[in-house]
Amino acid sequence: METNNSDDTRYEAAEALSALSADRQRLTQRVRVPWVLMAAFGALGAWWVGSAATTEPGAGYEPPLMVWMALLGVLVVVHLLQRESGIRFRSLGARANGAIAGLLVTCLVLFSASLGLVSLELRWAVIVTSLAAFAITTWLAAVAYRCAVEHLRRV
Repeated sequence: METNNSDDTRYEAAEALSALSADRQRLTQRVRVPWVLMAAFGALGAWWVGSAATTEPGAGYEPPLMVWMALLGVLVVVHLLQRESGIRFRSLGARANGAIAGLLVTCLVLFSASLGLVSLELRWAVIVTSLAAFAITTWLAAVAYRCAVEHLRRV
């Protein structure tokens, strides 16, 4: 005669899922925003916005190569972020993606403003847009990180 242990198996599976959920909760509560890496994102944004000062806007405008170098820098910082936190985000969630989109739009607007300042021969004023890019990019990168961790907690 066979015994049916499906109730025991279900109970064990439910216990295992509960333990995994508790581990995920503990992990997300311990995660702190790595401000040095968030500042690195801010520095890359400021560097890109500041690169407008080295251009000559007008008919012969050529975009600076800093864009590609900054993109490479972002990939390096993302790798360092994953290595330091130990978390590989498979999805970031809608709020984190929104913060990243806001970050990109802000940098584009500030870069355009910087080009306008350069065209008015106010290259020195690009310092202001670069500082704004640093502050806003650092803050939005931290917001995106916190939102991604919160999304990980709920998933």
